[in-house]
Parts: sequence; structure tokens; C-alpha cells
Amino acid sequence: MSGQGASDEACLDRPADAAYGARMDNADVLAQLRAINARVDALVDRLQHLSAENRSLRQQQELLATERSQLLAKNEQARSRVEAMIARLKSLEQHT
Repeated sequence: MSGQGASDEACLDRPADAAYGARMDNADVLAQLRAINARVDALVDRLQHLSAENRSLRQQQELLATERSQLLAKNEQARSRVEAMIARLKSLEQHT
């Protein structure tokens, strides 16, 4: 029976080793989960920053488009005035 006792002792050692290995695996898993969580948090922060920047850029683009439209209208008014002045000058030149 001493052979069987040694066998039982070896069996008792294996589960303890397996439990220790499982604890180490759990520690590794927890470390990986913490790393993933940190990465997700960093990505969420980056997403929020980029979303805010995107909103700001869209607002700026809208303002610039409005300003461009206003400048084009002013340019067209100035062109019309200059053309009218040229026409008047030509008319005056022809009458003199």
C-alpha cells in the first residue's frame, strides 16, 4: 500500500500545482484585462477629443463658407459698379 500512498501523494500535488497555475493564469488574465481597459479608456478619450475637434472644424468650415459667400456677393457688387462706371465713362466719351 505504500506504493498507493505515494501515488495518492502525487495526485494531491497535481491539483495544488494546477490551482497555483490557475491563479497565475488569473493574474495574467487580470493584467491583460487591466491593459485592455486602459487601452479602451485611452481610445475613448481620443474619440472624445477628436469628436470635439471635428465639431469645432465643422463650425469653422460653416463660418468660412458663409464668409466666402458674402465675399463673393460683395465682389459681384463691386464688379457691377465698375462695369457701370466704365459704361458711363464710355457714354461720356462718346458725347464729348
